Amino acid sequence: MSSPICTVTGIVLSARPAGESDKLVTLLTKEKGKFRAFARGARRPGSALMAASNVFAFGEFQIREGRSSCSIPQASIRNYFEELMQDFEGACYGQYFLEFADYYTRENMDGSDYLRLVYQSLRALSVPSLPRILVRYIYEQKAMMLSGECPQTFEQFADWKLNPSTLYALAYVTATPVEKLYTFTLTDEVLAEYAKAVSYLRERYVERAFKSLEILETYL
Repeated sequence: MSSPICTVTGIVLSARPAGESDKLVTLLTKEKGKFRAFARGARRPGSALMAASNVFAFGEFQIREGRSSCSIPQASIRNYFEELMQDFEGACYGQYFLEFADYYTRENMDGSDYLRLVYQSLRALSVPSLPRILVRYIYEQKAMMLSGECPQTFEQFADWKLNPSTLYALAYVTATPVEKLYTFTLTDEVLAEYAKAVSYLRERYVERAFKSLEILETYL
């Protein structure tokens, strides 16, 4: 009897070689949260899964569940984010977003909110009018908030004497749906304050160093 197949909507967070021609892919999905699956033959020339098993690939993935592992027999990709793959700076930001999501998401969770956040944030990186550094800090704040670890009020900044526009930005990102997050810009002064506040929250509540963030901050 063949193993059951289900279809999930998700994005490839990471992929690495497995065996002679396969890839082991980590997916963030709406239905099952984060999990791993093998893309059989994805490294063979001409494989239908070659591009679908690359990081940033977003779409529908068929999943065959086996006794000890899952595999991806087929995928229908809606967005490969080619513009990020061809842009070193954009790829650095994007890889960091994926690694951050990998840290916070788990198997068998409702991945809808995180998946929407990752997808909309990757799209925002390609909007010329949006500073990518702003996109980064908005993403970090919203991701921490979705994790439930970061407070949704900001009394800890009472002694910082922040610009009212900075406090408004913090409150806006907290309260606003993901689809409307990337609809504002900040002056340089306010952006610097906002970045400092979000960095403080990240250092306090995120117990991990990210290799992609180190690369981002070293080379950009």
